[in-house]
Amino acid sequence: MNDTNKHESDLGKEVGKKESRKIQGRKNKKRESVWFGLGMFGLVGWSVAIPTIIFTAIGVWLDSITEGQISWTITFLFLGVILGCLNAWRWVKKESSNE
Repeated sequence: MNDTNKHESDLGKEVGKKESRKIQGRKNKKRESVWFGLGMFGLVGWSVAIPTIIFTAIGVWLDSITEGQISWTITFLFLGVILGCLNAWRWVKKESSNE
């Protein structure tokens, strides 16, 4: 291998390394942006709030049509919060694995 080919090979490797670092830097910058954080915060909030509201409404409806010792509103409220938290955990896990 002569000096010209060796120089071209080294240059290609160096350019590849720099491009790789540049791409990785863009990915990290995107993940650390304020908008990404606010979006994730909103996603987590809504993924907990929506099931909680839906299940609470079901509980209120059940309480209005039945009479008994059990408060369906509170029961379904807790169920909605638990399902919402599991849903939020799934979203956060999915986003963190996309790094």
